[in-house]
Amino acid sequence: MIKGVIFDLDNTLIDFVKMKDLAIEAAINYMIDAGLNMDKEEIKKEIYKIYEEKGIEYQEVFQDFLLKKFGEIDYKILAAGIVGYRRAKDFSLVPYPHTEYTLLELIKRGLKLAVISDAPKLQAYLRLCYLGFLNYFDCVVAYEDTKKKKPDPEPFLLVLKKLNLEPKEVIMVGDWRERDIIGAKLVGIKTAFARYGDTFNTKESNADYELNDIIEIIKIVDELNKKR
Repeated sequence: MIKGVIFDLDNTLIDFVKMKDLAIEAAINYMIDAGLNMDKEEIKKEIYKIYEEKGIEYQEVFQDFLLKKFGEIDYKILAAGIVGYRRAKDFSLVPYPHTEYTLLELIKRGLKLAVISDAPKLQAYLRLCYLGFLNYFDCVVAYEDTKKKKPDPEPFLLVLKKLNLEPKEVIMVGDWRERDIIGAKLVGIKTAFARYGDTFNTKESNADYELNDIIEIIKIVDELNKKR
């Protein structure tokens, strides 16, 4: 019987890629308005190059960009970039359609819910707080909890321990085959691939189920539990 559902966060509950693109775009526009005299596309290319080197969660990307290009930080331009980024992020950090309904329906059925994210813990909680989802989850496991990233088994095993459930009693929902799907399978957890959030054009997910909409996980759980 399925007693719990584990969700990845970025591109499973929220469209992280879209949010990031919109926030960076806004930051660039604000910096140009504050006096940054550079081609917009060149700025974007340089910023994403820093993200590639230091990780998409890196918090000082604009500082690094200004230092790299000009040898110093113009705080007028930096402040404008940060404000532009934050305003766009707040506006665009929204869940995929039907996400809240799906979570509430699963909770009504008595299921335990969890999040596994490779993001830093504060960032994971901030996103859940922005979405209004903080109290929907029984546990959240982020990078600092194990210092391991998916598909390493440790984050999955920690979630199982926190939920007090066996692998056969949960199902993992995620958009990243190599991390979410393979990682869950390594410890014997059923998997559902979030096709709606796939940014890698994944051909074969190797998941037990595929979702074109997050709401479909409700029917899958109901059918699995009917078989018992």
